Amino acid sequence: MAISTGNQTFPTRSLAPALVERLASRVTSSGGSTTIPTPFTGEPLATLPLSSADDVRKAYDSARTAQRAWAKLPVKQRVKPFLALIDVLVDRREEILDVIQLETGKARRHAYEEFVDVALCSLYYARRADRLLKPKRRQGAFPVATRAYEHRQPKGVIGLISPWNYPFTLGVSDIVPALMAGNAVVHKPDTQTALSSLWALDLLVELGLPKDLWQIVLGDPAEIGDPLLENADYLAFTGSTRGGRAIAEKIAPRLVGYSLELGGKNPMIVLADADLERTARGAVRACFTNAGQLCISIERLYVHEDIYDTFVSRFVEQVKAMKLGADLTFEPEMGSLTYARQMDAVTKHVDQAVEQGATVLAGGKARPDLGPLFYEPTVLAEVTGDMDLCANETFGPVVSLYKFRSEDEVIARANDTSYGLNASVWTKDVAHGRRVAAQIQAGTVNINEGYGAAFASYDAPMGGMKQSGVGRRHGAEGLLKYTEVQTIASQHFMDLEPPPSLSYEKYANVLAGAIKVMKRFRLK
Repeated sequence: MAISTGNQTFPTRSLAPALVERLASRVTSSGGSTTIPTPFTGEPLATLPLSSADDVRKAYDSARTAQRAWAKLPVKQRVKPFLALIDVLVDRREEILDVIQLETGKARRHAYEEFVDVALCSLYYARRADRLLKPKRRQGAFPVATRAYEHRQPKGVIGLISPWNYPFTLGVSDIVPALMAGNAVVHKPDTQTALSSLWALDLLVELGLPKDLWQIVLGDPAEIGDPLLENADYLAFTGSTRGGRAIAEKIAPRLVGYSLELGGKNPMIVLADADLERTARGAVRACFTNAGQLCISIERLYVHEDIYDTFVSRFVEQVKAMKLGADLTFEPEMGSLTYARQMDAVTKHVDQAVEQGATVLAGGKARPDLGPLFYEPTVLAEVTGDMDLCANETFGPVVSLYKFRSEDEVIARANDTSYGLNASVWTKDVAHGRRVAAQIQAGTVNINEGYGAAFASYDAPMGGMKQSGVGRRHGAEGLLKYTEVQTIASQHFMDLEPPPSLSYEKYANVLAGAIKVMKRFRLK
């Protein structure tokens, strides 16, 4: 099959109607539907059911019933479907890569990142969940006499809202630890990109996950947003800072926990001793992966004045040589934007910057000959602080270049933002790079990589500072945030009050002396 778009004809594989029908049946819905297009062409891709407010409440009821039985299972039994998932993901990766590409418009190599992330993140938690959730002995009030244990209890039913830009990664990789911790999940993915989450749910049910444990609802936030928040025992959200603030305001009065991974205006710093060839290649990946629709991608690129001209020449040359396309192979280096609104936002930022004096070094225009939502990878110089492009998140294939003289100057400029999600430092001296990185106000900082080194280090937490979020994914915290901490302590040999034969005054003196003994012998 071939689809012709403008002057380009490219091969594609459509989704089998039977697959779409099966996935659609996994949506909790009592009526209504919408048809989603494929961003590559604008042609219809799939028709999916929509959920009502009552459907969301029913989803919570079903999930809550399933969760009670699920939480009683040993952790080693709860991880079995996810261990099985890893092998099946590898064996059926071509299928999920097609789904991701067709619903998002991204290049296959960037869809592949999502497949790898879900497989490795699932493996990380499947191997560690039992240890992380096992009761832990803690120091008691008195040595030997008090025995204290920390227990981890599931929150209950997690409400999870995931975005459209990395639908497989940001849906499944957050749901996996929540389920392993003994919770159920009511999940609202973006409707445009719900197929990848539905595919994962369908597969996990095949592998033994109780069918009501992970509920997927679809629809307009105005219709289903309130019941989604009102019934959650914990809320996890990935999306814009504006959306995160609105969610925090609504859920805070209920005194339930939440985690928010929000926007970024991420800086990359190229120090004077950087390997220019490697850095130029790395900058292409850091700025234009998924057409820049990545919350941890680079939008501000600071280059030391001694190497600025040489670096910019190499970087711009590589950007101009990038291959764009809607091909379902690994050949294209960048794909399409996902939404028309994103095309509008990118166009507005670039056009306004150019009108106010910025210089286009590469790109700078849409490519309707490739598809309705293609925009060239764009590099701008002479971007000033009064331009929207300088301070506000673009979330598209656009990066602005800046020259700097001293490290103190560039660190201050990198931190001069309300965001603090990700950053990147390039240097041949990694120890020096770590010292610079420690001064940057961002939740993750990569040295000689744009974003992947930190994000894919699953044993380390990932999240934002400042207006870029609250809480962390990955690491122990990525699972334990879905639990309540409970301390169970037992008292032995002695009570915490004086025996009848001892006056309280003498007891107080004995206890005071015991404190000195505990200090001397390091018993506390």
